[in-house]
Amino acid sequence: MANPGLSEAFCPYYRRAVELIGRRWTGAILRALASGVNRFSDIADTVPGLSDRMLSERLKELENEGIVVRTVHPETPVRIDYQLTDKGRSLRKVMEELSSWAYAWLAPSEEASHVTEDQEAARQTTSGAEVA
Repeated sequence: MANPGLSEAFCPYYRRAVELIGRRWTGAILRALASGVNRFSDIADTVPGLSDRMLSERLKELENEGIVVRTVHPETPVRIDYQLTDKGRSLRKVMEELSSWAYAWLAPSEEASHVTEDQEAARQTTSGAEVA
C-alpha cells in the first residue's frame, strides 16, 4: 500500500521552483531586480562576489524561464535592461517572506535586535510559541 502522505510531501512543481530560484546567485539577482536595479553592471555591483560570467548565465536562465525580460535599447552606446516579468514580480511576496525568515532565524544577534514585530511574530509562530 502506498504511503498516503508521500503525495502531499513531494510535489514536482515545488521541487522545480526551489531548484530554480535556489540556484547559487539567483535569489540575490532576483532581489536586486525586484528592488529596481536593472542594468547588468548595476546588478553586478549590487551583489558582492558575483562574476560577470555567472551573472550572464543566471540572467539567461531566468530569461528562458520567463522570469526576466531583456530589453535592448538601440542607442549609442547600446543599453540593455533586465526587468522582472509578471511571473518574476509574482515572486516578490516569496522573497519578502524568505527575507523575514532569514532575519528572524539566520541574522547575527546584533542584526536580530533590529527584527520587526512582524518578523518576531513569524519567528514565534514557526517555532510553536504563542504569539502575544
